[in-house]
Amino acid sequence: MATAAIETHGLVKRYGEVTAVAGVDLTIAPHNIYALLGPNGAGKTTTISMLTTLVPPTAGSAQVAGYDITSQARQVRRRIGVTFQDIVLDPDLTGRQVLDIHGKLYRMNRQERKTRITRLVELVQLEEAIDRRVKTYSGGMKRRLELARGLLTDPQILFLDEPTQGLDPQNRIGIWNYIRELNRERGMTLLLTTHYMEEAEVLAHAVGIIDHGKMVAEGKPASLVSALGADVIRVHGHGDQQHFLHTLGTLPFVEQVQIDEHDNLVQVFVDNGNRRLVEVVQAASGNGFRVEDIAVAQPSLGDVFLRHTGRTFRD
Repeated sequence: MATAAIETHGLVKRYGEVTAVAGVDLTIAPHNIYALLGPNGAGKTTTISMLTTLVPPTAGSAQVAGYDITSQARQVRRRIGVTFQDIVLDPDLTGRQVLDIHGKLYRMNRQERKTRITRLVELVQLEEAIDRRVKTYSGGMKRRLELARGLLTDPQILFLDEPTQGLDPQNRIGIWNYIRELNRERGMTLLLTTHYMEEAEVLAHAVGIIDHGKMVAEGKPASLVSALGADVIRVHGHGDQQHFLHTLGTLPFVEQVQIDEHDNLVQVFVDNGNRRLVEVVQAASGNGFRVEDIAVAQPSLGDVFLRHTGRTFRD
């Protein structure tokens, strides 16, 4: 594999007057798990569609496993596996038929298909259901079957678009374990998109946050979190919020303040939450703002996400 498993330079995709991806630069090292985060419509799925050769870029360039996604698309496809955001399975086929047909499309011989299907069915724990029709599968079973299909050709790089969307906690954790195993035991590079901050924080070596088609933050999860400040004091209350915010702005230890007017929540990022708690409460007193609940917590990747993308609804 090349020095970078995935590398893009100024990657752009336009649909008429709409710019879905607006010049993304991205470098993912081999054997890493990279999580691409972003609100709805931010450009995550479009980026993956270009990297997997399904959609041609309008401008810029990208290499996957050392091959250009436009001029060497066939070489790229031979080295990647993909699971899509929407489940794409024929409900009238059995799980085994789904995998067997996929292997035939990649011109795998019969014995190779049989061997790999047996191994993968065991990996995703579908032994008892593999000869049943897909229409009888639960959502979690369908996700696991799609994962097995994506792995059937033994790819160097696996793309997972919202791999645990709609799954219950048990199935989600099961998929996480598969992803860790693929990375740890096989050295596979994985690029996943997700709306679950915990998922990215637990799995990814590095994350990128994309918004309005542009990369707005990138780095190791812990580094991005630590950049926000040591602790966050979350204050729920009612009253003169603006006066409270003005008072907070005069305190030298306050690094940043975020407001959620809908939930009457003020998040105060400080150097030490326990030490500064009393002073934050004092800042609220006497100015018409009544504190109803207050708590100290370490910032999370979710706080990083909101810091860079805001809290407005997205479609």
